[in-house]
Amino acid sequence: MAKIEGGCLCGSVRYTSDTDPLMVVNCYCENCRKNSGSTHSFNLGMPAGSVTVTGDTIATYVDETGASGKPFNRHFCSRCGTHFRSEGPAYEGVEFIKAGTLDDPEAFEPAVHIWCEQKIDWIALPEGASTHPRNP
Repeated sequence: MAKIEGGCLCGSVRYTSDTDPLMVVNCYCENCRKNSGSTHSFNLGMPAGSVTVTGDTIATYVDETGASGKPFNRHFCSRCGTHFRSEGPAYEGVEFIKAGTLDDPEAFEPAVHIWCEQKIDWIALPEGASTHPRNP
């Protein structure tokens, strides 16, 4: 696979990885909707520690409002506000890259759709898609 590269809107934060994603997933939970400011969150699930992040404007919001009740660290650029990565005990062994921050987001297509029980009703999922009411 080609190198994964991306970053924030203002360019202050960049990330890279030479590792293939464990999963490519759309999440429709309320937390992801609020965090993304959209109808869902498009994510690459990467092995923990496989993503190198550089920049001096990285800030973290510790989110403890998810279904697991465990901390989930949401990393964003303190200059432009772009949320680019998440990780923590809520998903041990996995870190998530926000696919919209990739330099080439068209290189990936969601294979799994999770938290569909909280999906906004007018959103149509692809026919035959792998869907789950919550986490699989």
